[in-house]
Amino acid sequence: MCGVSGEIRFDGEAADIGAVARMTETMHERGPDGSGHWSLGPVAFGHRRLKIIDLSDKAAQPMVDAALGLAAVFNGCLYNYRELRDELRRAGYRFASTSDTEVLVKAFHRWGPRCVKRFQGMFAFAVHERGTGRLTLARDRLGVKPLYVTRDARRLRFASTLPALLAAGGVDTSVDPVALHHYMTFHSLVPGERTVLAGVRKLPAATVRTVEADGTTADVRYWEPSHTRDAVPGAAGMGAGEWREAVLDALRAAVRRRMVADVPVGVLLSGGLDSSVIVALLAEQGQHDLLTFSIGFDAAGGEQGDEFAYSDLVAERFGTKHQRVRVPADRVASAVEQAVHAMSEPMASHDCVAFHLLSREVARHVKVVQSGQGADEVFAGYRWFPPLAGVPRERAADVYAREFFDRPHAELAGVVAPAHLAGHDASGAFVRGHLDRPGADTALDAVLRLETTAMLVDDPVKRVDNMTMAHGLEARTPFLDHELVELAAACPPELKLAGGGKGVLKDAARGLLPGQVVDRPKGYFPVPAVRHVDGPVLELVRDALTGPAARGLFRRECVDRLLAEPDGHRTPTGVSTLWQIGLLELWLQAHGV
Repeated sequence: MCGVSGEIRFDGEAADIGAVARMTETMHERGPDGSGHWSLGPVAFGHRRLKIIDLSDKAAQPMVDAALGLAAVFNGCLYNYRELRDELRRAGYRFASTSDTEVLVKAFHRWGPRCVKRFQGMFAFAVHERGTGRLTLARDRLGVKPLYVTRDARRLRFASTLPALLAAGGVDTSVDPVALHHYMTFHSLVPGERTVLAGVRKLPAATVRTVEADGTTADVRYWEPSHTRDAVPGAAGMGAGEWREAVLDALRAAVRRRMVADVPVGVLLSGGLDSSVIVALLAEQGQHDLLTFSIGFDAAGGEQGDEFAYSDLVAERFGTKHQRVRVPADRVASAVEQAVHAMSEPMASHDCVAFHLLSREVARHVKVVQSGQGADEVFAGYRWFPPLAGVPRERAADVYAREFFDRPHAELAGVVAPAHLAGHDASGAFVRGHLDRPGADTALDAVLRLETTAMLVDDPVKRVDNMTMAHGLEARTPFLDHELVELAAACPPELKLAGGGKGVLKDAARGLLPGQVVDRPKGYFPVPAVRHVDGPVLELVRDALTGPAARGLFRRECVDRLLAEPDGHRTPTGVSTLWQIGLLELWLQAHGV
């Protein structure tokens, strides 16, 4: 797990190694164990290293294989690297290290960009071919590892974080009106290639991009779950019990794969179903003295600030070495500022603050943790999924918009300043474009495909990566194992919706966990002071929206109305509108935009 950066020039000039060094240094927290740079004519790479597999210097990056004519930088982990290394050895390749990075280099030489189809894991990488001058960028199937890109006629730059690209300079930092439309519609996330800044794009998940020496590019999307009943052989005739066992077996394999490391692995234990199942399966597989961690906050606005009762129950059941992290109210405002600074893109979920603080504590004890993110999207755990059951496919977009959108397009004109308002319903068009694509048997299948391949990538996945890596902590997410996701996509929607959501997963967990954990109401990392925009957090938001650094993205009368009643305006999913717009201003100002 690391931070990568690089540049390729198209104008005949040498790569700007100084710019690459600046990008690399901004990612120190992602890789506190070492750094390196490499350049060859128009191409330069940078790397920050977090030592997880092969702790020796033989695994340092950028990794250059002169015999094969390849140079690479890699962020992530290939969980099946040992099996791939054995296969490559049988094909005649020799290895100088025991790292998964060297496996990636040899695999790329043997199979070319198609090597990604053989990888089980999370990854974002760049490979340069000396002979052709070609640069290949790739990202894992679920987008667990990020990769940001900016380019103009002279060059292309890439990095693991958006702020790293800003450090190199030359980025168009105007706010993209379409991205702002998405941010104000999709719970403060910007899906797809866009970011809130017009000059920065993301390499999409499950995508390989080849960049020729002259700047010509081509993208190949190499994976997408079909969300049809015939996608898994034999699945069409399976009953509920068979689905339960299939899901449990796939989850066992996903958890086992993510134990691959040369350092200890812990678990972020919220006390919810998803993280608790991971603890149970690790215990089942013989993991003793497992380190588990939970976080809690002081109550605010009449809302409880912790779920320790559930996490304690699970920790006691499986005999883990459990640590509670309690954060007093007077630390929340400073934690908000630190979390915002750690965000590659603005993310309004109050979970970010909890993950940031929890990761700081956890990183003192372990370098790797497993976490339960992704289960709600994969197994239909959110409240906006049940209304789609039985809906005709042609009405899917309308029902999804009604249940999921923060506000309809017509209301945005009352919030966003005219100069920054998109001239069309960009978010509605984005959703309709996804849902109208072939495949997916039902309206709910189509929406789950959208959630799994787009929304999930730019909310919970990004949130966990940003907040853990801010402290040099690698987070692994078994529910985003691509084989488990493919199985869940083929599972009949009614089995996923059963039991109030995630029914098939709950059934799989019943033999592992106490009933009060399996059947408990859905919870989140509660940060009451942020949810209710209270106390010092309110002052932070007020200063950001009304101070001299404010970008003027929002109508002043709307800002004044929200500040006059901080807890009185919420989206249909319960997010404070004041926090949503305030967080965006806080992020822009924190990163000097």
